[in-house]
Amino acid sequence: MNDNYEHPALSLAKRLVNPSVILASLFLAVLITDPPFSGTDLLFGILAFLIGAEVFDGFKFFDVSADNNWNLLLSLVRLLTAWLIVLGLLLALGFATDIYKQFKISTILVWVLFTPVLLALSQAIVRNHLESLRHRGQIRRAIVVGADDLGCKLANHIHRERNLMIRVDAFFDDRLDERSDKRLLPIITGGLSEVADYVAKSGIDLVYITLPIMKQPRVLELVNTLRDTTASVYFVPDIFLFDFVQTRFDEINGVPVLAVFESPLIGINAVHKRIFDVLVSGMILLMIAPALLIIAALVKLTSPGPVFFKQRRYGLDGEEIMVFKFRSMTVCEDGDRVTQATRNDARVTPLGAILRKTSLDELPQLINVLLGTMSIVGPRPHAVSHNEHYRKLIHGYMWRHKVKPGITGLAQVNGFRGETDTLEKMEGRVQHDIAYLKNWSIGLDIVIILKTVRLVFKDSQAY
Repeated sequence: MNDNYEHPALSLAKRLVNPSVILASLFLAVLITDPPFSGTDLLFGILAFLIGAEVFDGFKFFDVSADNNWNLLLSLVRLLTAWLIVLGLLLALGFATDIYKQFKISTILVWVLFTPVLLALSQAIVRNHLESLRHRGQIRRAIVVGADDLGCKLANHIHRERNLMIRVDAFFDDRLDERSDKRLLPIITGGLSEVADYVAKSGIDLVYITLPIMKQPRVLELVNTLRDTTASVYFVPDIFLFDFVQTRFDEINGVPVLAVFESPLIGINAVHKRIFDVLVSGMILLMIAPALLIIAALVKLTSPGPVFFKQRRYGLDGEEIMVFKFRSMTVCEDGDRVTQATRNDARVTPLGAILRKTSLDELPQLINVLLGTMSIVGPRPHAVSHNEHYRKLIHGYMWRHKVKPGITGLAQVNGFRGETDTLEKMEGRVQHDIAYLKNWSIGLDIVIILKTVRLVFKDSQAY
């Protein structure tokens, strides 16, 4: 959703509530532990405000659609994740500038622990306020000119995107006999000649024109009649002929351009993703370091060969990377032909069978995450030979390489884990990978991680 279309109350909440709470919490922490609030405190608070504004805005805490009910547990996990990212950035900044020496440990602890509580409380208050505005009918009213498939699609999207706080009141169209399926399309209030009068008398705020561009004279005439109203007018081009990924309008020195396919991880999103990856992989590696040493020793002692299996795979933008795993087979294939592991594969060692069943063989890929060649969540990397084979058979196969490959992914938690012995299975995996690109968020990453943990203990497709 473009920020320009947001309800003013939502825009204000997204940009000010969370960073303001972070600043206010620091103020309270200083007053409780080390008063008074000094100039250094204010400088640090302003930095926290600015960083918090960028980080929390990317998490869309106040966005609720008709298809996506608010979930308390997920919201709290996302809140803590965003707060850890903010703290990680501030920690790096503090050590770089030595500003952390100006604060007592007690002040930092109170601030770190108190802030999430205030954030959760303030977000609950804002959500209740926005819901109250909806119930009181303080929304924008719209009409759609063009009662065709595109017009209905637009109206349905407006209805589902509750944050827009827009209601479509009517449809207008002259083309009564041209509509493709009259059973699925709306009742028309009037023709194009009646639009301006309806808008003026009914207090319509927004007019969306979905007529084909070939009807240009009629559209120009309609726009001219709307000049005497105060309604905002939008032309909606029919761009749904394409299978878009991360659609975005932009401009180059005033010339509008449309992104047909783009990575979701650009700008601040890439920063959020990288910080999330470093924090999660770093914490996990610290916690499981002893287990990694034990597994490495067992691999070396139970079968001949190296501890780690290294294989060339495709990474971000199709660049080759070297992926690490604990060796689970008696062979280390990495040539022009790589045979996938199958059920009861004779190449799998007894220890390797356990490692593969529990996904413990994937743990060294946390090192790949720290090195920046992989992510915690993303499309699973395939052997180079498999890529070269399937890219010729599956439309859009290489799109999955617009983000870093992951240790786990949306496909893996939806049944497409393990051997892909048929083209249909690989197509299903690729479809889920592209869906991940279309819908990426830190919240989705967290959900996939939680589902992965659950699958480790009961997934029959791992072998």
